[in-house]
Amino acid sequence: MRVSAGVRSDVGRVRRRNEDAYLVQDPVYAVADGMGGHRGGDVASTMSLEALEAADIAGRGAPALTAAIRTANRAVLERGEADRELSGMGTTITAVLVQGDRAHLAHVGDSRAYLFRDGALRQLTEDHTMVQEMVRRGQLTPAQADNHPQRSIITRALGAEGDLDVDELAVDLRPGDRLLLCSDGLSGMVSDAAIAGALTEAADPQAACDRLVEMANEAGGDDNITAVVIEALRADVVGAVEGDGADRAGAVEGDGADRAGVDRAEAGPDGAHHLEPVVAAEASDDHRAPHRRRRLVVALVVLALLLAGAYAGVRAYVGRQWYVGVSDGKVAVFNGVPVSFAGVHLSHVETPTDLPASQAEALPLWHGLSDGISARSKDDAIAIVEQVRTDLCSTSNVGCAGGTVTPGPTPTPGPTLTATGTAPATLSPSRTGASP
Repeated sequence: MRVSAGVRSDVGRVRRRNEDAYLVQDPVYAVADGMGGHRGGDVASTMSLEALEAADIAGRGAPALTAAIRTANRAVLERGEADRELSGMGTTITAVLVQGDRAHLAHVGDSRAYLFRDGALRQLTEDHTMVQEMVRRGQLTPAQADNHPQRSIITRALGAEGDLDVDELAVDLRPGDRLLLCSDGLSGMVSDAAIAGALTEAADPQAACDRLVEMANEAGGDDNITAVVIEALRADVVGAVEGDGADRAGAVEGDGADRAGVDRAEAGPDGAHHLEPVVAAEASDDHRAPHRRRRLVVALVVLALLLAGAYAGVRAYVGRQWYVGVSDGKVAVFNGVPVSFAGVHLSHVETPTDLPASQAEALPLWHGLSDGISARSKDDAIAIVEQVRTDLCSTSNVGCAGGTVTPGPTPTPGPTLTATGTAPATLSPSRTGASP
């Protein structure tokens, strides 16, 4: 069976760097969503897809797809252990090998694969997240999981540990079917119904990818967004494609790479926009939900209010923000935002703890602690701290007798803005359980 493919990757409206990666190299297609401090996320995601490229999966068949992912896991893990700046990096991956009328999928993390058939959308993969495990055990309903404060904590990723479980499944394809591979920057911002609508209306896979990315950005663009759409062509469509001499999958691959490169362009010191190198797959960082990353938006709002002289407005706005970070080497709950402007510090420690931050950050799920993990409320921040305590207790017997965090009264209207003389903080939004 012939297929046609489209791809689109976008940095979104909040992130400063795209750490998603994609591979569109018929018959192998994949999406990876990287995570890790500094440049760790895009290194991990790109490494994982380079491993798929090098594996001759098409010639060796479906078992080679899973084997290549396990090879990529070891490579990411070893690179993170060897390079301090990349320590703790990891990535999700969702990949498919199309062989005849059958699609073989392999999956780790919370990127997703969907099947769109006869107007209906079905999620093929299961998210490897804390809340999904709670749903599977009957502790949460799917609706509750969508709003749970720990919904972004990933329980399985490449680069986390040496032995990696890879989910595998196969799907029989019919003419007209569309497969969607995407990072959670799409699935976390756009409902299944809206995704189905876009796949219904789009004339071809590339148009579908373009529209899906637009929808995620219209919904807020909280994370990097990547979509790959693969369509099983009907016989009449195959004939038309062959008749005009175009290899649609190949043409889309080149076009998609160029487009993704433009999306990742960043202004250099001279003000010009320079494209990052584009391999068959390439770059993005972390994912979704209010408690994961709005730091750039928050910072811009605060700056605008400061410039307008709206001191009272700043205090009120900052007073509603919460995050978990590091104070004096310990995990702590902060009120405010982890940003300084012109020496004005916009947060303070609300509740200290006895948990050692260095040991917490050594755990893959909490590697981004020093950058701050956003919380929707004080209770949400306390829940994050208690999860850190639980993880430390279970892995290193630290904090087991520390009890729970006792929240203090919520400050009104907000934290005092004090001059600290420190340089402005780096705006690097964190993904819960990872770093940007």
